[in-house]
Amino acid sequence: MTATFELTLKNDMAEHARLSAALADWAEAQGIDAGLVTTFELAFDEILANITSYAYDDGGEHAIEVTCHWDGSALSAEVVDDGRAFDPLAAPDPDLEAGLDEREIGGLGLFMVRQLMDDVAYRREDGRNRLSFAKKQDAA
Repeated sequence: MTATFELTLKNDMAEHARLSAALADWAEAQGIDAGLVTTFELAFDEILANITSYAYDDGGEHAIEVTCHWDGSALSAEVVDDGRAFDPLAAPDPDLEAGLDEREIGGLGLFMVRQLMDDVAYRREDGRNRLSFAKKQDAA
C-alpha cells in the first residue's frame, strides 16, 4: 500500500521549516530511513529556494504544492508551482573543473538534486511547473 503526504506552501522560504517538520513526522510514521528523508530535505531546500527566488515577478502570494508517495521501498515527490516556466533538467551541468573565479553563478543546487535522486522529471502542464523526483530507500 502506498502512503501519501500532501502539503501546500506559500512562496516564502520560511515555509521550508513547516515542510521539514511535517515531512519528518510523516516519514517517521511510515518507517522511512532518516538518510532518505535528509536527501529529500536537501532537494526540497534547493527546489523551494529556486521557486521562491526566481519563479514569480508579481511579489504576490502563490501556492506551491508538495506531494510525496512512499511504497515501502522508494520515496517519490512532486513539487507543483504556477511560476514562470523553467525546466531544471534543461539547465547545463556546472563546470566543476573551472576555478571558483571562472565558474558561473548558480546551477550547483539543481545539479545536486539531479545527482542525489534516482529519477528526476519535469513537465509544464496547464500553466504550472511539475518537478518530480524519486529515490529508492536502499540507495539513500
